[in-house]
Amino acid sequence: MEILELFGYLAALLIGVVLGLIGGGGSILTVPVFVYLFAISPVTATAYSLFVVGLTALVGAFQNIRKGLVDFKTAVVFAIPSFIAVYLTRRFIMPSIPENLFAIGDFMLTKNIAIMVFFAIIMLLASWSMLRNKRPEPEPGAVIVYNYPLIVVEGFVIGILTGLVGAGGGFLIIPALVLLAKLPMKQAVATSLLIIAVKSLIGFIGDVETMEIDWQFLMVISLLSIIGIFAGVKLNHLIDGKKLKKAFGWFVFIMAIYILLKEISSLPAG
Repeated sequence: MEILELFGYLAALLIGVVLGLIGGGGSILTVPVFVYLFAISPVTATAYSLFVVGLTALVGAFQNIRKGLVDFKTAVVFAIPSFIAVYLTRRFIMPSIPENLFAIGDFMLTKNIAIMVFFAIIMLLASWSMLRNKRPEPEPGAVIVYNYPLIVVEGFVIGILTGLVGAGGGFLIIPALVLLAKLPMKQAVATSLLIIAVKSLIGFIGDVETMEIDWQFLMVISLLSIIGIFAGVKLNHLIDGKKLKKAFGWFVFIMAIYILLKEISSLPAG
């Protein structure tokens, strides 16, 4: 086994741990792990990411359901437009994007490079969300008025983003659940895992219909990530989530800059 592959398997474990600890963020690492450590093409990596993230989040969601932390009504309102958007994106939009997008001077922008650059931009947004970390909690006993139209719209937008880059979008879902659905933070984190699971796995169905899948490899990565999420949920009570989120935010920021520099420097000559 090559050293990069070994790091890839360890990173799969870390993805689950982070998902279990902070309810999001871990999935933002899945695509870079597949692309840079396992040398898988970005298009295939985004598909594999949907499966690994979806399965891992589903295990975490079941744990939270047993604790009574999941708000099913909000999850359904958010998830329906989200999984419709992610399925349509994976089934029809991604396959229709040409391999060579356009020329920029002497350089040709390819589909693979465009995906990774866009992914790095999403990573920068994720890191900003984690570093900012200023989400207001609803007042105890306050009358909650759900902003369902905005929840539906944001669900659809996040579904498209998930379809394009293969990340769960927890860093966008959790603020939406706190601000629009008025959920307490712990309930928002728990509910986000269920939403991530449903939309990611349904989005992956669109890929099963259009590409060959290495199921054995995918199940090994998923198993490691699931072990990680069990560990993360157990560690949740021992580690300060806010400090962890800030540290992970800086890590994601550095990774995003690295990806941008690597992909821009590898633009092929036209």
